[in-house]
Amino acid sequence: MSRPTPQQALREQAVRLFQAGIDAADPYLAVRHSLSSDGLQLEIALSPNDNAPKRTGHWPRIHLIAFGKAACNMAKAARDIIPESLLAGDGIIITNYENAAQVPGFKVIGAGHPIPDEAGLQGARLIADRITNAQSGELALVLISGGGSALLPYPRPPITLEEKAQTTALLLACGATINQVNCVRKHLSMIKGGGLARFSAPADLHALILSDVLGDDLSAIASGPTVPDDTRFDDAIAILREKGIWESIPDSVKYVLQQGTTGNIPETPKTGDELFNNTGHTLIGSNTISLNAVVKAASQLDYDVRVYSEHLSGEAKDEAFKLASYAKSLLDGGLNRPTALLAGGETTVTLTGQGRGGRNQEMGLAFAMAAERLELHGNWVFLSGGTDGRDGPTDAAGALIDPQSPARMRAAGIDPSARLQDNDSYQALQTSNDLLITGATGTNVADLQVLLLQP
Repeated sequence: MSRPTPQQALREQAVRLFQAGIDAADPYLAVRHSLSSDGLQLEIALSPNDNAPKRTGHWPRIHLIAFGKAACNMAKAARDIIPESLLAGDGIIITNYENAAQVPGFKVIGAGHPIPDEAGLQGARLIADRITNAQSGELALVLISGGGSALLPYPRPPITLEEKAQTTALLLACGATINQVNCVRKHLSMIKGGGLARFSAPADLHALILSDVLGDDLSAIASGPTVPDDTRFDDAIAILREKGIWESIPDSVKYVLQQGTTGNIPETPKTGDELFNNTGHTLIGSNTISLNAVVKAASQLDYDVRVYSEHLSGEAKDEAFKLASYAKSLLDGGLNRPTALLAGGETTVTLTGQGRGGRNQEMGLAFAMAAERLELHGNWVFLSGGTDGRDGPTDAAGALIDPQSPARMRAAGIDPSARLQDNDSYQALQTSNDLLITGATGTNVADLQVLLLQP
């Protein structure tokens, strides 16, 4: 068997580092690491660190609820740890159709994502009914992962699912920030913004959370169903008026928000509310945790490791050029050791063309073109991938490119610059064999970038 070329070896190392990040967010392993039992009671770690303090209770019955893209694997891990004698009947799983799979001991419901649907609404009602029946001294163990907000819609009556979706679409179209969108939809929901915690009282509640939100703001992950919400109905109305869409939203939405301001509909539960006295959470996986795992793996391969960004955001094309420029400055400065530039985050793409791809593929193609333009010398590879294995509406996780990528595209009759202009990164990368294909990973903690530089 022939030995891999230096370029091939570098590409293999980049994939290995990316995989280390995915492994760190493995939902099954993350849950197993967080739970332990002596057969009589359950212990819950309060952080993913070894020797973390634990929450222990003599809970006679444990109600298992899981929702999000990783719900099936998270639920299976919890079921494998918790003694059968403590489980309060079958658990409930709500996940997207693609990830739905039978899990013994659970009712599994596939639902719409990213567009909520009737199946998700029925699942949300089922969870609310189940968790409301949890008694004082019992535990509701809630397993939350990315996509949970769309998968668990439960609009306040008389708002319909379609009317809530219409309101959200208006907010997104007028340029509202994610915090503004969350403020409004929390006040239109029975579950978001601490609503699930309200349903579970007076039972104990603990959430194991796999974060898909940069910065790990618990009130933003799945719209914060188990944590306080310190925004108010007045804030939601002010946002809708400021954005000029108050007159365009459905009458039912106006009614609910106005009733909330007068106290006829209760506010979302706030910080300090006594219902949170019996609640807790553990962040079991996140982009930061995965990035740290990549850092560790790169160090073990004897790279000089530099974290380029812990919250990479912005237009994918622009961020690719900035990263290529930074790499050139390092190489031109006389790099004397193999170096790994690592990042985690989530870029965006402004669609102006008709092509196909995702933000990671676009960043990869843009980096290849920037590196060529800047004459980035030496032996290097750049990987940008989504940890869920799905980048945009494609079967690729992202891109894995090297100095020869543009030449391979041109040899196949592809103009890489034109493809980038048309947002057609998938076709360009496919011709040069630079698509990163992993398949669905069963987890989702945003994106990771790996740039390996050889002096």
